[in-house]
Amino acid sequence: MNRIDAAFTRLRSEGKKAFVAYVAAGDPSFQASLEVIKTLADAGADIIELGLPFSDPLADGIVNQMAADRALKAGMTTARSLELIRRFRETHETPIVLFTYLNPVFTYGFEKFHADAAAAGADGILLLDLPPDEARENADLARGEGLQHIRLIAPTTPDDRVQLLAESAEGFIYALSRTGVTGAHGVPSEGIGAQVAKIKAHTSTPVCVGFGITTPDQALMVAKAADGVIVGSAIVKQIELHPDRAAEAVRDFAAPLIAATKSA
Repeated sequence: MNRIDAAFTRLRSEGKKAFVAYVAAGDPSFQASLEVIKTLADAGADIIELGLPFSDPLADGIVNQMAADRALKAGMTTARSLELIRRFRETHETPIVLFTYLNPVFTYGFEKFHADAAAAGADGILLLDLPPDEARENADLARGEGLQHIRLIAPTTPDDRVQLLAESAEGFIYALSRTGVTGAHGVPSEGIGAQVAKIKAHTSTPVCVGFGITTPDQALMVAKAADGVIVGSAIVKQIELHPDRAAEAVRDFAAPLIAATKSA
């Protein structure tokens, strides 16, 4: 069983919700990044979203853009990101989802990337700028095996497209709590419950909600409505503020959010 599926099976048996943590691979350095993701796993994160550093992360806000920039300046590449996963797998089994854009994957070789990432220990991939219906029309982009493909659904996604995305989703669905780029100002929408219900009408795949979650109260609110809570920019901000003690800062910030998520 894929580690993502196994994690949600375990959580359902325990009556708990998932906490999904995002960080950029290699921010602020390879070794510090390794310690950060180990610390998140040890603190109780159920899934780690690992962003591949990319020069043009158009769906990301300034916090995650700067994280990618720091990682690139520290020498991170796609290949080094996969090495980071291999090092993590020496000690941890927490599922990893690669959060990325098509460009670095296509440059690496679409089919080869999926094979190498899976061999390194990755479990899923969220390709932000590759709609699944377009992927099916391109033979080079239709042979991605070894990683579960996570789908992204926004509050503004039309109903017919919600059905298309939900029915093709694997692992879990990343539901945006609001529109905009990552880390933009705003709080999760109070309409999350209705949004999650609309998605679940088409699939049994777990639905996790992200964007704008920065406090334990917000994490609790989202966890009551969804199968999981996704926190990214707020965690990445701790790395930016405390590069010399990134793992410790991330642990101290994330622990209350993880506890709130588990209490839902």
